[in-house]
Formats: sequence, structure tokens, C-alpha cells
Amino acid sequence: MTTTAVAPLTIEDAELLVAAARRAAEDAGVAVSVTVLDAGGHLLAFRRDDRAVLISGETSTRKAYTALQLNAPTADLVDAVQPGGLFHTLPTALDRPLLFIAGGIPVHRDGRLVGAIGVGGGAPDQDHGFATAAVQALV
Repeated sequence: MTTTAVAPLTIEDAELLVAAARRAAEDAGVAVSVTVLDAGGHLLAFRRDDRAVLISGETSTRKAYTALQLNAPTADLVDAVQPGGLFHTLPTALDRPLLFIAGGIPVHRDGRLVGAIGVGGGAPDQDHGFATAAVQALV
């Protein structure tokens, strides 16, 4: 059996993701916090803009964690956690609280999950766009 090694998300990758998300947010005139986690959920990079709402740092981290745990953009999960949705009781089943607001995106390399980015501080659609721009910059 042959296995293919996939390069992990590096500190340099994480810094690039943060810089790209920050640039996209600044271009839109929005102050955000950005969190990047590796595939194991370990913090690789974090940036909080002092002009951003204080809770934006926690928000960006929880968005990244949610995207990593469920391997899906948080924007795609909002309906699933509503009453009657597929994941309605999921937040109580895990040790760390999840956050189902747009702005968390998993990062893949060669089709494998290698980490996640979370952006908080703007409107949900803006945060999603900033995170998406960051992931596209990494490719």
C-alpha cells in the first residue's frame, strides 16, 4: 500500500492566510480578527485588530475550529443547526463550543484537510469573503 504525504500547513502558510484576510478586510474598510489552526486544531497564527470588536478574537477562533471539526465552511452549516436541522444538538456533543456564522473555512492541500481559517469582526458575508480571499491566496 502506498500513501501520499501531504505537506502540513506551515507557519509561513498561516502568516500568508492572515495577511491576505487582513488585506481584504482593510480594502473593505473593516477591522477583523483572524485565526489560523493546523489540522490538529493547534493555533498557528492569530491577529486581532485593536479597532475590531473585542469578542472578534474569540469569534474568529471558534469559526476556525468549527470549520476544522466539520470540514466545511461555516456559512454552509447555518441551516443545519437550526431546530429540525441535521446538527441541531451538535454543539452540546463536543468539548469546545462551535460557531455557526459565516467566516470559517477549512484549508485543503491535495484534497486533504490541513487546517482552517476563521475571520471575525465584519458582517457574516464579509467575514466569509475575507476568509475565502485568504484561502485563494494560499493556492
